Amino acid sequence: MAIYQFYKEQKLDASIDQVWDFISSPANLKKITPSYMGFDITTKHLPKKMYQGMMISYKVSPLPGFKSNWLTEITHVDPGKYFVDEQRSGPYRIWHHEHRLNPHKNGVLMTDLITYQPPFGILGVVANKIIIKNKLEEIFSYRRNKLIDLFGMKPE
Repeated sequence: MAIYQFYKEQKLDASIDQVWDFISSPANLKKITPSYMGFDITTKHLPKKMYQGMMISYKVSPLPGFKSNWLTEITHVDPGKYFVDEQRSGPYRIWHHEHRLNPHKNGVLMTDLITYQPPFGILGVVANKIIIKNKLEEIFSYRRNKLIDLFGMKPE
């Protein structure tokens, strides 16, 4: 079945160290996720900073009335540059999310590249067209605004 990619970038008026410090703390994911999604980290003894091999479990409600358990593994970490999280258990057949930071004109260019495959074959293709793609846009629009509130937007 089809595999999709979702890409977003944004320029922030902050140092790489400031942005990395925020995004490498697993607890901060809740701060940049819309509250209506009911995002709750269920991992016990959550460390302050992520590390390669770390497993994070959480519950999230991407659609009203649908609560999903997710387990992701942090599979790659290069501090100050990037990390990758991959779903080990959850609603997708494949979920691979690269988070990258690059210096950009006295600020930071932050990029997200998600490679994913919905479940349910042809039904997943339909769900991607009418729900998933739009939901990702909505979540990342919210995230963009929260990060601008925290760090400011880097002018062109």
